Amino acid sequence: MAITQAMCTSFKLALLNGEMDFSSDTSQTFKIALYTSSATLDASTTAYSATNEVSGTGYTAGGNTLTVSAGNPQSSGTTAFLTFDNTTWSTATITARGALIYQSGGSNPAVAVLDFGADKTSTAGDFQIQFPTADASNAILRIA
Repeated sequence: MAITQAMCTSFKLALLNGEMDFSSDTSQTFKIALYTSSATLDASTTAYSATNEVSGTGYTAGGNTLTVSAGNPQSSGTTAFLTFDNTTWSTATITARGALIYQSGGSNPAVAVLDFGADKTSTAGDFQIQFPTADASNAILRIA
């Protein structure tokens, strides 16, 4: 099993088909789910699945709802980008190796896979995802 950081190919197609809207359609909700090292997630991931999702105190299946950071999406030069506000599972006892950002609802289409590089653990504490700076070189979602 492996988790490989990537923007999901199905997400790229959904963008071209006008199926994803990060700014004006408030009916679209994006979530982040955490996964164990037993998960297989990569660019070919098409949708959220509960298979090998973490479980534990302070974690609910499906993960947390994400908020697109203020002022996003935006562009710089020839790169369009956006990032999300940090998200936290409070008083959580969980171990995760990676995460999946997905659009909640319908078929729960995948957006991006995050690879933490190693197992990350919280024991009755905060498990936080800190998203990078919203700029053309660092934002979590970038299209150049």
